Amino acid sequence: MAKPKVAFYWCASCGGCEEAIIDLNEDILKVADLVNIVFWPCAMDFKYADVRKMKKDEIDVTFINGAIRTDEQEEMAKLLREKSKIIVSYGACSQLGGIPGLANFWDRETIFNSSYGKNCPSIDNPKGITPQTVSKVPEGELTLPAFHNTVKTTDQVIDVDYYLPGCSPAPYLTMKAINTILSGDLPSKGTVLSPNKALCETCSLNETKPEKLSIEKINRISLVEADPEKCFLAQGIICMGPVTRSGCSEEGDGRCIKANMPCRGCYGPTSEVKDVGAKMTSALASIIGLEGEENMSEEKVKKLMSQVVDPAGTFYRFSMPKSLLMRKMKDKH
Repeated sequence: MAKPKVAFYWCASCGGCEEAIIDLNEDILKVADLVNIVFWPCAMDFKYADVRKMKKDEIDVTFINGAIRTDEQEEMAKLLREKSKIIVSYGACSQLGGIPGLANFWDRETIFNSSYGKNCPSIDNPKGITPQTVSKVPEGELTLPAFHNTVKTTDQVIDVDYYLPGCSPAPYLTMKAINTILSGDLPSKGTVLSPNKALCETCSLNETKPEKLSIEKINRISLVEADPEKCFLAQGIICMGPVTRSGCSEEGDGRCIKANMPCRGCYGPTSEVKDVGAKMTSALASIIGLEGEENMSEEKVKKLMSQVVDPAGTFYRFSMPKSLLMRKMKDKH
């Protein structure tokens, strides 16, 4: 019996999801024994032409990580959708937009100006030359993929069957997902292959959180010495645990929590949360207040909220393209 054919592809990402596959350690040998990897350009010598030659649905499952930012990424996502029976959106960038998705607070022109223009002190570019899709040189024509104005999630470009969240997905979840898909006992389409519980529900620090939580000051984790035995929110440190799906650690506590760092929100929302940023803003607003002062003035509320130095990067760090906002300027495409 022929082994199932599996493909891996990355779009706009840091490469951490590729490392997550390697982080399977000796289990990657089990995967290699179970499947035939037919496309993984980051790790093996495969060409796009190899995929184009394949028949429709020839690939049993493709894992796509990274957001979609360029023509090349969009073209490959659509090609792999055509050639694959199952598409798994792998990791936070593919599922939600991830860190690359924060670019949606600007537009292509602004990004190019900051990278190649006068606003970039390390660039000597008096003519203001920016990357072009076609450039003529003595040897012929050089081409680059077009840089889109908007970062998109995988499912905003193609139909996605399953989601495996995280930055990056935990190895145990990756192995569990592979075994589940190969078993043929598939969950319903659209399932997020991670526990549908908020991290707070499984966090061991949750029991240290007061029944009536109220904070008088918002602290930055880099400027205080956090108590590893106490809930971060109770210490005035923003933790995305209340609105973030659990699963990043097999034991229940989040990987960041174990390292005495607050949850950043990379596993995305549970099924009950529509917009991570809006939900967390609401949750934070409900616990801000001086002790014994239930009705704060608008001025005091603003003063406290101003202590959140980077609201966009804090509340929408991984989810801007998939949020209700999607991007700062709606008329941009």
